[in-house]
Amino acid sequence: MERIDSLSRRNLLKRGALALASARLSRFAKAQNAPASGPYGPTWDSLKQWRMPEWFRDAKFGIWAHWSAQCVPEQGDWYARRMYLQGDACYDYHVKTYGHPSKVGFKEIDHLWKAERWQPEQLMELYVKAGAKYFMSLACHHDNLDCFDSTHHPWNTTRVGPGKDIVGTWEKIARAHGMRFGVSNHASHAWHWLQAAYGYDPEGPMAGVRYDAYQLSAKDGKGTWWDGLDPQELYTGRNIVMPDGFKTVAEANAWHEKHDRVWDEAPPPANPEFVRTWYLRCKDLIDKYKPDLLYFDDRELPLGQAGLDITAYYYNASLSWHGGQQQAVVAAKEYSPEHTGATMLDIERGRAQGILEAPWQTDTCIGDWHYKRSLFEKHQYKTPEWVAKSLVDIVSKNGNLMLNIPVRGDGSIDEDEHKFLAELGRWMSVHGEAIYGTRPFKIYGEGAPDVSGSHNFNETKARAFDASDIRFTTKGDVLYAFVLGWPADGRVSIKSLAVNNAMYPRKIGSVEMLGGHGRLEFRQESESLTIKLPAKPQDHLDVYAFRIRA
Repeated sequence: MERIDSLSRRNLLKRGALALASARLSRFAKAQNAPASGPYGPTWDSLKQWRMPEWFRDAKFGIWAHWSAQCVPEQGDWYARRMYLQGDACYDYHVKTYGHPSKVGFKEIDHLWKAERWQPEQLMELYVKAGAKYFMSLACHHDNLDCFDSTHHPWNTTRVGPGKDIVGTWEKIARAHGMRFGVSNHASHAWHWLQAAYGYDPEGPMAGVRYDAYQLSAKDGKGTWWDGLDPQELYTGRNIVMPDGFKTVAEANAWHEKHDRVWDEAPPPANPEFVRTWYLRCKDLIDKYKPDLLYFDDRELPLGQAGLDITAYYYNASLSWHGGQQQAVVAAKEYSPEHTGATMLDIERGRAQGILEAPWQTDTCIGDWHYKRSLFEKHQYKTPEWVAKSLVDIVSKNGNLMLNIPVRGDGSIDEDEHKFLAELGRWMSVHGEAIYGTRPFKIYGEGAPDVSGSHNFNETKARAFDASDIRFTTKGDVLYAFVLGWPADGRVSIKSLAVNNAMYPRKIGSVEMLGGHGRLEFRQESESLTIKLPAKPQDHLDVYAFRIRA
């Protein structure tokens, strides 16, 4: 996952080169019959015909296994890049644990990924019990290893590491459990993100010695475990190579931040082959697993025309799979106004400020995206209460929540994660009625603003919810009111539901608290609806709902 930079690599590239690259892509895609026959063409205006399928609006909550070889070291996010940045904690860990990256590069971590304790059936049962209605598998991250039976990329998990079709296994099990299935594709950024593997130490005893990606070619693999594979296909080739001459870590880091770290959605102007194979790999992923959701870790769509081509192909393919009914969802980020509506807005580690007209999604994680051992050892995961409150807030604003539960490199989850899923599942079994299949009320709720804007990464800036925070959902003639804290006096006041209010002008006839407490005592007066709470249950999450009927 990516923390969005303020810099744009587009500003660093010549427009003529980008236009030429896009033209080549368009010609290539047409040659490959990119848009499957159907109403969608590879343009923004054509893609804006798309409408959100009802399955997604009803599902509300999904779980993501953001699982790749980067989970093997258990050091958290972006290991495949950070291990090549001298001075970074992952670099230090790698040198100490595996060796210097000139001799032991990330391809060796791919090889070490064996998934020997992976029990996907048991994990899926946990996810279902936790309340998930859809599941997403990571198909390929910025490290450029395909986690599926990839026809067009030999660096995939059927040949390297686990020796398994990870995506295909997840897909069969998820569908057997009645879940919708999604895949995430992050590989469009590999061409710049992984360029650190071509660098070198600017300081120390190995100063100036280039890392493995710079040194290796297919012929070097003879007699090794990677015999027959070309490391340049994994590391994407020399696109933005760190120049010689840096003498300090600070100088090298400044260069990386200005060049290969910049979050670029454009095609690499000097490497059309990368985009050609990216397109074929993504098409292969769509054709083989027929996903209901395709997530791009990109602003708008990846790689210029190629992103438009593959989205049109996917939409048309979905129509053919489902008898003319559109069931496909494409998730991406940060749309300009003129492109809004072509796919679904995804907000990474963030929430919306208010009700968004079009359905949207938050993706977040209880820890790091890739497994980080120290978060477990220090018991620092997000709590079930935090997630339940966030889910309620998101659903009240017309959104869904997709939650990553980090998976260890061996395929297992830890004890805290087991406990988390069980506790969240207990809450969902009571409150799912007010979550699944609901739609937003006229207002999302009450309480002071908790986030500013509807942007990525605003969850860390949000204030804590309390008993003054009310969130509404509706289903049929029932209004649900969630309270995100337990008041000290045992009484909840909802100003929006006062007598003769504009939001809900009908006289309230009954108020019930979900969870079997029966009808509660209430007063609907000129200032508010006041509800008297029952005794607070033990082991209770401070987020609960009332079923309100006229």
